[in-house]
Amino acid sequence: MRKKLSVRDWPESERPAVRAMEKGIEALSDAEILSLILKKCTYEQTEVGVALELLNKAGGLRQLFDLRDLPDSQQVVLQAVREVGRRVLKQGMIGQNFVRSPQAVTDYLTASLRDLKREVFKVIFLDKALKILGEKDMFFGTVDEAAVHPREVVREALFQNASSLVLVHNHPSGKVEPSREDYEITQKIKSACQTVSIRILDHIIVGENQYFSFSERSQL
Repeated sequence: MRKKLSVRDWPESERPAVRAMEKGIEALSDAEILSLILKKCTYEQTEVGVALELLNKAGGLRQLFDLRDLPDSQQVVLQAVREVGRRVLKQGMIGQNFVRSPQAVTDYLTASLRDLKREVFKVIFLDKALKILGEKDMFFGTVDEAAVHPREVVREALFQNASSLVLVHNHPSGKVEPSREDYEITQKIKSACQTVSIRILDHIIVGENQYFSFSERSQL
């Protein structure tokens, strides 16, 4: 009978923990992420003591993910936990009607963008029935004409066979009031999408436990 290889028998470059450190937790599959978490599941008092020490140091669960002076092994596990939560919320959002299930969308966007230290411009793709086909991080950095290219948004929308889009980005400052650049890029993307009959349903800015909706404020 052929012996099953454990993770320890894998080449070092293929081990989930090593790949997570080199390429980021997003590069791991669901199974690889879960393996990292399960590997650390123990009820030994020493582990509970470490957990309590970390929570006290961070000031709470959410702040725990922002700690940077931790051993690599602990950093990887914390990133895995966060990524599992993000993926669960994403799976709950895909296929939902955007208009009928706004909470599923808001929960996912808040979890995936709220604590980021740089701006990320994301696009949600919808079909004719307003069901969510998927989403993609399109651009990184300050949201302005130099960073966000309307033609790239149109190209991806056509590739996804989307009929409508929801534009999303975060403000690391936590404040959600749109900037002049936010208004300008919204109109540029809207104009570009109109040439191929794709609608912009909303542009959502995510901040600290709050969001700004261009549609709700009649700014589209």
